[in-house]
Amino acid sequence: MWSNRVVVGFDGSESSLLTAKWAAAEAELRGLGLTLVNALIPPTSGGTFGPGMAVGLDTLEDIRKAAQASLDEVARTLSGDDIQSIVQIGSPTGVLLEASETAALIIVGSRGHGGFKELLLGSVSAQLVAHANCPVIVVRHESDSAQDHIVVGIDGSESSKAAVAFAFATASLHKWKLVAVHAWDVPSFDLVILPGTPVPMDFENISDSEVRLAAEVLAGFKAEYPDVEVEQVVTRGNAVKALLGASSSAAMIVVGTRGHGQVMSSVLGSVSHGVLHKSKVPVAVVGEAASAS
Repeated sequence: MWSNRVVVGFDGSESSLLTAKWAAAEAELRGLGLTLVNALIPPTSGGTFGPGMAVGLDTLEDIRKAAQASLDEVARTLSGDDIQSIVQIGSPTGVLLEASETAALIIVGSRGHGGFKELLLGSVSAQLVAHANCPVIVVRHESDSAQDHIVVGIDGSESSKAAVAFAFATASLHKWKLVAVHAWDVPSFDLVILPGTPVPMDFENISDSEVRLAAEVLAGFKAEYPDVEVEQVVTRGNAVKALLGASSSAAMIVVGTRGHGQVMSSVLGSVSHGVLHKSKVPVAVVGEAASAS
């Protein structure tokens, strides 16, 4: 049902319709089928003294059939020869995480209504991007940039390497330039020293080692994708600010779910979470288990 397909979460909102169109174009470019999925949480009947009993199976099936008919209408408006539409009863997180077991890529919008409305508002998004077994792209529609490059964050971790692999493959498909950003800093507790003692950090040597780390991570991918123009940015400072600063005219930002550098750690909820919430362009989150399509 999901195997090696692009799966897009749909809830009937205008944002999810734009996301579905974006996903259809991405699926065509990748040569993959597209599956639209709408997850319905079973409603409960109201009562005078609060929530009532769950609706009957017949009523639930009627609701599902009506949602399926609407989703089929949307599917017919999208470009592509291999488009499926599925309505499932269940939580959006559960449905999409199940799909990620075999899907090539999951795409969701940044806002909406209904079952997918919380995808960027806390626990649902964190669970999806942190635990999905395939790359997840969260699409934003605010950007009016020229969309001429893709930005990827690197730090040498396995998750970061998976993100770089996805970014190179995507850049090659779209014929985009790739901007690889490696931001490093030192933990604040390392700067707590006794009065009169020297700073225990050789920042020049650290900077040189960070440049070498970034070059080593990129070397193999440059050889594999000679068609992709690469710009390497190594900077000391906040990783979220560095990634967002490099994305002013970007088509996409790619980050790993969690990572570590020689000097600074980053986990989902800091760098990835920060980029997800502040970016004005699509963000792809790629974990170690996710394969680049």
